[in-house]
Amino acid sequence: MRILFAFLLAFGAASSLRAQSSDTTPAPAKTPALSHAAIQDSHEGLTIGIEPWTTASRYKEKFPKKSPFSKGIVAIHVRFRNDNDHGLKVNLQSIRLLVQLDEDNRQELAPLTADDVADTVMLKNNGKDPTTKRNPLPLPLPGGIPKGSRDANWTELRDACQNAGVPTSVVAAHSTVEGLIYFDLRGEVDLLPTAHLYLPNIVTMGDNQPLSYFDIPLGHDSSG
Repeated sequence: MRILFAFLLAFGAASSLRAQSSDTTPAPAKTPALSHAAIQDSHEGLTIGIEPWTTASRYKEKFPKKSPFSKGIVAIHVRFRNDNDHGLKVNLQSIRLLVQLDEDNRQELAPLTADDVADTVMLKNNGKDPTTKRNPLPLPLPGGIPKGSRDANWTELRDACQNAGVPTSVVAAHSTVEGLIYFDLRGEVDLLPTAHLYLPNIVTMGDNQPLSYFDIPLGHDSSG
């Protein structure tokens, strides 16, 4: 009887310790919806966070071989969070990076396609003068590159740009869409602190009602 009693007492103590351990296990921490480092603006149920990638190390994961940054292209990571009960559509082609070249010269840069990025990085005869800086900054030259000069390395970089880019223009209700948008600054990273990202064309799905435009000042280097 003494042996049985001692066994029951030990079993009860072990069960109590297991219960206490289970009760005190902390819940897993929630991942924030937007990085604290991102520059953010929010209205009408949409929050846009942006993060300029202004250091070479920032590109290594997405572009382990050839980086857009090596040829002066800056990627801006953009995250769209839609807290509405309806979907939104963002016209990605209408987005502009507004840069102040000097006191009297402001320029709007259109985003580059994945083909544009690959042409600039991989091809020597890409229609641009590398000695020309600031006035003006380059614009994509449609149809200016013969496709025959685009090899497997070009295709690999083009695909990497597409995979890292914003995957869709539609942001469903209560969801998030994120990715990179590319701008050719020819390495003029010092233009970013006074630059703005302008998003003029965002509408609600179904009735195409426009949202007020977003004009987000970059203001500081938020890359890590």
